[in-house]
Amino acid sequence: VSFANLLEKTALSGKSHIQFVIGGSLGLHEDVSKRADYKLSFSDMTFPHQLMRVILCEQIYRGYRIIIGEQYHK
Repeated sequence: VSFANLLEKTALSGKSHIQFVIGGSLGLHEDVSKRADYKLSFSDMTFPHQLMRVILCEQIYRGYRIIIGEQYHK
């Protein structure tokens, strides 16, 4: 399932809020991970927290552009 499809399915299922939790370099505590409805990994590499926030925002933007049928460069 592509990220855009995940965003669209979530919206169509009636969920009006999506929350993202970005783990640190050692990951997330098991209790946090267990509560997740969905787990997403962008890479096996470790990115600085600030950079990962920008990457996530860009992918959310890209996903919604795809959902509404607008062009998005690769």
